[in-house]
Amino acid sequence: MSESMTIALPAGALEGTAATLSEWLVSEGALVKKGDPILELETDKVSMEVCAEVDGVIAKILAASGENVDEKTVLGYIEQASQASKSSATKAQSSEKISESTKSAESVHDDSDNASSRRHLIGPAVRKLLRQHNLDIDHIPGTGKGNRVTRNDILQFVQDGGVQGIDANPVESQKGDEKRASTSGGLIGKKIPHTTMRKKIASHMVESLLHTSPHVTSVFEMDMGRIIEHRKQCKMGFEEAGVKLTFTAYFLAASAKAMQKVPVVNSRFHDDCLEIFEDINIGVGTALGDDGLIVPVVKQVQEKNLFEIASALQQQTDKARQGKLVAADMREGTFTISNHGVSGSLFATPIIINQPQVAILGIGKLEKRVVVEEVNGEDIMVIRPKCYVSLSIDHRALDAHQTNLFLAHFVEAIENWGK
Repeated sequence: MSESMTIALPAGALEGTAATLSEWLVSEGALVKKGDPILELETDKVSMEVCAEVDGVIAKILAASGENVDEKTVLGYIEQASQASKSSATKAQSSEKISESTKSAESVHDDSDNASSRRHLIGPAVRKLLRQHNLDIDHIPGTGKGNRVTRNDILQFVQDGGVQGIDANPVESQKGDEKRASTSGGLIGKKIPHTTMRKKIASHMVESLLHTSPHVTSVFEMDMGRIIEHRKQCKMGFEEAGVKLTFTAYFLAASAKAMQKVPVVNSRFHDDCLEIFEDINIGVGTALGDDGLIVPVVKQVQEKNLFEIASALQQQTDKARQGKLVAADMREGTFTISNHGVSGSLFATPIIINQPQVAILGIGKLEKRVVVEEVNGEDIMVIRPKCYVSLSIDHRALDAHQTNLFLAHFVEAIENWGK
């Protein structure tokens, strides 16, 4: 007896958004065990593998590489064998005997594929890391099925000090992804195909700015002196506990304080109501160089002290830069911070809202500025560490009153830290 099960995405894996099926890692007829990766997806934020939920045989593949899929999509079917069939299938795998029908099905996918060698089956996340670190895949041991090299294998290889690189010019090594082109005006250039992440970022930004939210931005100036001094006093103690104390941790804490004063900023707009959330889950925009931007979320910031915020933030940003984020790390955000000043920007407007949120905070470059202060009834010029802070809002949900009130409370929390 055998039973067919649908292959689909786990409930909540994409939080209602669509993804692109990058590639199948197995073919029809292939024997799989529960937990084996069988396909790879890519969203605008992460690459992720979908694993077999049971032991069995891939009976049918329905979705093709490059198709947009979501949690309702039936990707294929897996035939769940009886206990006797499972035992036989395990023995067949261990002795590397594959039926003629399996060989025929797998040869359609790739004539060189077999049960003992799947090293050539690599997804876009693996290819991106190989290019990023200029690595030769032949030097990297694979822990996946059939010795397939996974993303974690590459990250572990780099962490262990692996330096074997590709001698070829990095630009030349990307010939498969780039195309030289001559325009009608005679200009010579090269075309670099958009990644799935870049395409989805573009679509998300256009949808947010042009089709969903009327954006308005308000800008305040903020004195950073108090938190600079506080950070100097606490930085070493945090480091001894294994936590890096960054200014961004203060921004998360101050945002939570301001939202507790102005709760409507922590909300979602619906046609018939404004849904205000109790938990303050703050996403932090994290740049991945030319590969795009992802937004890992620190959850329940309102319940955390500065050390706990800094620790959670470090965990999320480290995972982001190491390519280890999963979809759950970016779900349920209610507010976002863009610390664009780290790259030298004074202010940016509008910073496009991360839907379906109603506001996004921008922090500009910290720099020393000459300002006028009144001391003993007399105006004098002093040098202070300043930056611009902005809030871009969905004008359907918020007005100038709430926007400026939030910024006033945020600036007050930063400028009076520790008082």
